[in-house]
Amino acid sequence: MANINPSHATKQLLAGYCGIIFGGFGVHKFILGYTSEGFIMLSISIVGGTFTYGVSLLVMQLVGLIEGMIYLNKNHEEFVDTYFVNKQGWF
Repeated sequence: MANINPSHATKQLLAGYCGIIFGGFGVHKFILGYTSEGFIMLSISIVGGTFTYGVSLLVMQLVGLIEGMIYLNKNHEEFVDTYFVNKQGWF
């Protein structure tokens, strides 16, 4: 059982909604504290998007949408165990 902090519930909602809306830019990763994963998503979206005419941005937006839905559909204890205790960076 994880040590549940009230800010984790706020981060779960904020990361879920940002993953759905701004998922292509990795904003939800930065909210959860995964800066390297956030920079990977941001660089693929910006740099790759310029060379692929936005196709890689659409792929990253789809990844962010899926991750945002996963964040919002997990119960709070499972979310804290997965993303704050076990530090699972992707999906």
